Amino acid sequence: LKYFAYGSNMDPERMRKRGIRFSRREHAVLEGFRLEFNKVSSRNTREGYANIVKDPESVVEGILYEIEESDLRKLDRFEGYPSHYRRTRVYVKLDDGERVEAITYIAQPEKVKSGLRPSKEYLSHLLKGCDLLSKEYCEKLKRIPTL
Repeated sequence: LKYFAYGSNMDPERMRKRGIRFSRREHAVLEGFRLEFNKVSSRNTREGYANIVKDPESVVEGILYEIEESDLRKLDRFEGYPSHYRRTRVYVKLDDGERVEAITYIAQPEKVKSGLRPSKEYLSHLLKGCDLLSKEYCEKLKRIPTL
């Protein structure tokens, strides 16, 4: 099963700690969306978690994992599915140009608020994906204002 991570799950260590096994981890791009930190954290109402929003002019880089079908339920639990995030199918582009279908999560509309910022700790998980993300995208992530 292919899972596209664009938020804190880009950190392979976080995935392992959550007990989610993966056999592959590679760079992928989701076209027609942009990254926002507008998903209200359950810990702090000023903190924003990663979310993706439709935007024909943008792309979101992320990590495509090959995971066990049986680990999807674990992932659902960590992502707060279905109350916090909904699971959706997207097509992502690999570095060789191939387009593949993957599962990703998008925040439920009632859990979204503008003016939020990620914590430094949360953003650090996204930056753990920089081993595979483009240099430009990583620079963009590093410039995101935190709480």
